[in-house]
Amino acid sequence: MRQLSLTGILTALAGLALLVWVVRQVGFEQIEADFRQVGWGLVAIIAIGGLRFLVRAIAWRLCLEPPHHLRIDDAFAAVICGDAIGNVTPLGPLVGEPAKAAFVRGRTALRPAATALAIENVFYTLSAAAMIAAGMIALLFEFQLPPGLRHLGEATIAATVLLFAVALWFLWRRPALVSRLLSGSRLETHADSVRRIEEQIYGFVVRYRSAAAAVVATEASFHALGVAEVHLTLTLLYGSAPALLTSFILETTNRLIQVVFKFVPLRLGVDEAGTAVFTQVLGLGSQTGVTLAIVRKARVLFWTAAGAVLLLREGLFATKGLGTKDKGLGTRD
Repeated sequence: MRQLSLTGILTALAGLALLVWVVRQVGFEQIEADFRQVGWGLVAIIAIGGLRFLVRAIAWRLCLEPPHHLRIDDAFAAVICGDAIGNVTPLGPLVGEPAKAAFVRGRTALRPAATALAIENVFYTLSAAAMIAAGMIALLFEFQLPPGLRHLGEATIAATVLLFAVALWFLWRRPALVSRLLSGSRLETHADSVRRIEEQIYGFVVRYRSAAAAVVATEASFHALGVAEVHLTLTLLYGSAPALLTSFILETTNRLIQVVFKFVPLRLGVDEAGTAVFTQVLGLGSQTGVTLAIVRKARVLFWTAAGAVLLLREGLFATKGLGTKDKGLGTRD
């Protein structure tokens, strides 16, 4: 744990140093002027971020099998808290996703909630991969790219094809991958339980086709809202709406940066530098990329702070508030 904390601190410091360097290259005064140009539009950008959390919460609830139920406000709060934890730690989703399930303990049974969360993450991962690949295809065909970015785009598309092939293989063969790894280990007593969860994940699409279609629609809505956020930010910066393709590509590149650099707390520095590279390619200039990433950082910090408040409240009132709920709802599987 101490080593992980040290890694997180060093990573954050390196990211901060990169951020300072990028801002100095572009010019602090110019970025400040751009940020003022966004003005009160930042409220709308933050609101769009909240809608995206809500969409993920809805998708999670759709994956929860009857008779289990999770209130939308509880799911929404859990998603915000999980994202907040994932943003500030180098382990990212490895910590943030379990935190979501832990947050709703006492509101619903833990195992079905965790299983539903795993299913939702599969849908999200595949949708994000498809989104990134679509953006890379658009970049390759519509813009003249330097060799490094062209190779990155080609590798990303190839990785997406491989990911979908592996996903189809898993659905077809249903391997007992995790439970088999637990067999013969100190956690062998959990192997049967994990195998049941694996079967639930594999069979979700077959058992609940209408729910699966709804989850796909909600994940698509999540990405559409991301494009809308970029589109609004660029409109506020330039005073006129950019091409929708530009906003789409910038959101897909943002998603790619998040996937690759999830271990960097708050994506400090790498978000600004990476976005600047792509806005330069799109003909918007590196300054636009840095400003776009900093505005996005303001939105992330707002919801991270909201998640921290919710976590603090949960910790303060867990004994008194959740104890009563546990008796009424139960946490047994």
